[in-house]
Amino acid sequence: MSWVTTKRIFRAGFLDFWRNGFVSLASILVMTVTLFVVGTTLFAGVILGSTLSELRDKADVNVYFTTDAPEDQILTLQKTLQAMPEVTSVTYVSADDSLAAFRTRHQNDQLTLQALDELGDNPLGAVLTIKAKDIAQYDSIANFLKQQQALSTDGSASIIDKVNYFDEQHREALARLQSITDSGQRLGLIMIAVLILTTLAISFNTLRLAIYTSREEIHVMRLVGAGLFYIRAPFMVEGMLYGLVSGLITLLMFYPLTYWLGNATENFFGGTNVFQYYLAHFPMFFLIIVGTGVVLGSIASYLAVKRYLKI
Repeated sequence: MSWVTTKRIFRAGFLDFWRNGFVSLASILVMTVTLFVVGTTLFAGVILGSTLSELRDKADVNVYFTTDAPEDQILTLQKTLQAMPEVTSVTYVSADDSLAAFRTRHQNDQLTLQALDELGDNPLGAVLTIKAKDIAQYDSIANFLKQQQALSTDGSASIIDKVNYFDEQHREALARLQSITDSGQRLGLIMIAVLILTTLAISFNTLRLAIYTSREEIHVMRLVGAGLFYIRAPFMVEGMLYGLVSGLITLLMFYPLTYWLGNATENFFGGTNVFQYYLAHFPMFFLIIVGTGVVLGSIASYLAVKRYLKI
């Protein structure tokens, strides 16, 4: 196809877009609603996914040792845990570091610091923080720690004072959140599918009106031997313009909306600011939303021309 033909096709598509103002407005409004739901589903997935990730990151096993636990035995246990296939990482915090962290947390509480100074000795023991590869593996790690009878200071007393871990109650809460996330994503996909079909149907009928007004022009073009693609192409360009304008409107709508919700999602959902995410991933949102609109518009135009004008 020559450059002259391409220019004629796009010029005809632009002219039809402006000439059929009511049809264009109706198609753009319907398509904007669809693209807005698509974008909202994307944001909901990001928010819920980040919440799950935040909860998973907070899951761990904390092993608190007695104040008289020998450091070499603690380090030996650390190496043993690091060799376990279920374990991702093991972080060691010495008793002195625990005391320093405690003083920092209570630096404004003079009564607590004074009581701590009066004790003389360090009342805190060392701590191991263990991260598992999967939440379901925390039980086996905790059970392993509880069975460590060999780690002792005098052959009978365990050096482990307490083991805190991600228990069944927390896992059930996370599982419920995961279920809600999956259900929300499925519902979002269903809504998107329904709205896409609705958009195609409405755009199909509105474009049918526009094409009907050009039926004599199309008939003449057929008589002089114009190809099918050459006749369809301007209407497909018109449909693509519907999608492009709808996508740009949707992106503009998301800017103030995400700005308004940014701090709320960051504080409530665990660290994801949707406004910052939107700005950082704007090219992705542009391609998805505008691309979806352009594809929907071109498909609706193609079907309208093919089915109702029977060219």
